[in-house]
This record gives sequence, structure tokens and C-alpha cells, in this order.
Amino acid sequence: MRARIYQPARTAMSSGAAKTKYWLLEFAPASAREVDPLMGWTSSDDTQTQVRLKFATRQEAMDYAQANGIEADVFEPKRRKANIRARGYGENFATDRRTVWTH
Repeated sequence: MRARIYQPARTAMSSGAAKTKYWLLEFAPASAREVDPLMGWTSSDDTQTQVRLKFATRQEAMDYAQANGIEADVFEPKRRKANIRARGYGENFATDRRTVWTH
């Protein structure tokens, strides 16, 4: 049984880092998905793909996988560079702006 351990990325609709502090252990699918001929639903007989385990640290997730005989691939998150302007949001409305204000 294979799994992957990773830290989830932030959603595209948010600029914050909420729900990205923990580590997830997800199992890889063991069988392919099939389309039901009657309803057209996509399904699989593999229930392990529905399991997502949440851990506080990467080491806890790795220890759990090792203790239960799970082969796990660890994916390190890609860190963003901080986008901090010198004067912050208030510079947009400052009377002594250094750059031209345009739309």
C-alpha cells in the first residue's frame, strides 16, 4: 500500500495560510475508476482513497506510516517569498507617493 505525505497548499481564492499548517497522509489508488453504465457515475472498489489522515508534523506522519508498514513518499512544500511592501497598504493613499498612482 502506497501513500503520500504532504502539506496542503493554500486555495487559489485566499491569500492567507489557513488550513496549511498540518500534514496529510493520503493513500494512492490501488485500482482504476470505472464508469457505471446505468447512472454514469464514476466509482471504484478501493475505499483507501477516501482516507485522509491529518498530523501536526511531518515526523508524526512518517512515524505513523512506518509503524503501520505503509510505503510513503514525502513531498516538501514550496515556500513563497514574502510580498511585503515598504509602506504597506497605506501607501496607496499617501500624499507623498513615490510612484505615480494609476489604475
